[in-house]
Amino acid sequence: MSAPTAQAAVSWAERAIHRVQAGLDGRAVVDGARVASLTGQTFHKHSPIDNRLLGAVTRGQAADIDAAVRSARQAFDDGRWCGKPPAFRKKVLQRFAEKVTAARDELALLETLDMGKPIQYSLGVDVPSTARTLSWYAEAIDKVYDEIAPTAPNALALITREAIGVVGVIVPWNYPMIMAAWKLGPALATGNSIVLKPSEKSPYTALRLAELALEAGLPPGVFNVVPGYGPEAGEALALHADVDALGFTGSTRTGRRMLEYAGRSNLKRVYNELGGKSAVLVFDDCSEWERAARTVAGGIFFNQGESCNAPSRVLVHESLADRFLEVLVAEAPKHQPADPLDPRTVMGALVDHTQLQTVLGYIDAGRAEGARCVAGGQQARADTGGFYVQPTVFDGVDNRMRIAQEEIFGPVLSVIRFSTEAEAIAMANATAYGLQASVWSDNVHRAHRVARALRAGTVHVNQYDDDDITVPFGGYKQSGNGRDKSLHALDKYTELKTTWLRINPA
Repeated sequence: MSAPTAQAAVSWAERAIHRVQAGLDGRAVVDGARVASLTGQTFHKHSPIDNRLLGAVTRGQAADIDAAVRSARQAFDDGRWCGKPPAFRKKVLQRFAEKVTAARDELALLETLDMGKPIQYSLGVDVPSTARTLSWYAEAIDKVYDEIAPTAPNALALITREAIGVVGVIVPWNYPMIMAAWKLGPALATGNSIVLKPSEKSPYTALRLAELALEAGLPPGVFNVVPGYGPEAGEALALHADVDALGFTGSTRTGRRMLEYAGRSNLKRVYNELGGKSAVLVFDDCSEWERAARTVAGGIFFNQGESCNAPSRVLVHESLADRFLEVLVAEAPKHQPADPLDPRTVMGALVDHTQLQTVLGYIDAGRAEGARCVAGGQQARADTGGFYVQPTVFDGVDNRMRIAQEEIFGPVLSVIRFSTEAEAIAMANATAYGLQASVWSDNVHRAHRVARALRAGTVHVNQYDDDDITVPFGGYKQSGNGRDKSLHALDKYTELKTTWLRINPA
């Protein structure tokens, strides 16, 4: 497949200019309409690509959240969505998915401008995954059955699932559309009404998704979007006593606050998908260790390392470590950051200046604690005004160092050496997180043995991050609770009801 032409890159840059000049609508979507904040407050959103101003976005406050929740509650109570037959909801969600696909270029451009990821991935990963998720849950609506319990002959016990009511959704800035779809799909499929608070760092695609849902026939009030800051709009949503459940994806630190807010309000269910410090274990019996090294590099540098499941620790058997490191160092230059609007770019910008400083701070900490930076380690493309960091690899990392224990959310890889299987397992599990892991070995017995020993929600074997909507996603320990994706996600947005009937004898 030939590389895209320079003209293709110019076309996306030109589209970006025209789109921004035309104006990006940052107003909230409440009860089926675009609305300004009740206080009139806004904030300026800049692109991480070059710090250009994208526009003014509604700065939602408690009053705006309250209006959105009232709209969602009214929509739920009058049955305009939850009271419709499954076949109706299915068709609307299918049309929603089709609308997303039809708006592919627009959504991809907004995603890239908003959070800095390469346009090729916004086009080829984020938009298709969003549409696929919505479509899959649409198809699931009339495929999931309820139960009849095996009671005595003189009783009939029906076990049914009902929509939980009003669902608050708070999503992060790294995969704004995908993370939203993982919650919108099952929550809407089961008949709930939603208030979504996108990250203030990447609000535009969520607002456009709400419009597309309305165009597809989703009744007004069923899907509301209120942008704003976490301590204002996010906290108000999590504290609201008329929100029945909360789906949150973000940092473990903020996830703790979500649980506190639930306790302070109405004990709403809180489902947290949180951070990770995923380990890749490469054993000395792995014949494909070079592929393992390339896979690790591709995984940690994808999306600028801004992924909760990024393979940020690689534990390599000491007999392979030097050769493995050589491949990693050779791979790093292939992921140098470049213009996200160029279709050839594979690594873009970090989301903002704060994240840039966070990542650079961790790189400094790695050096200060004695790790050896063997690739990258510097800011890149500073002359653009954007926020870029070189793909960075540390060798000589002790598993107790900050760069091995704390989630960096940037393109920084720690290489840790081990000598025995037991040592590798112990180090892999010696973290507060438990989202993903990977085992590389030619020995099927070892692969199964180690996979069972690892405390992680997903363990890959001889690959990393293969993915499908049919399998659950979530973690152990402080990586969260509950699962996104798959039919298991339906459990989060439904109440289980037993209806017991006594059958009188003739």
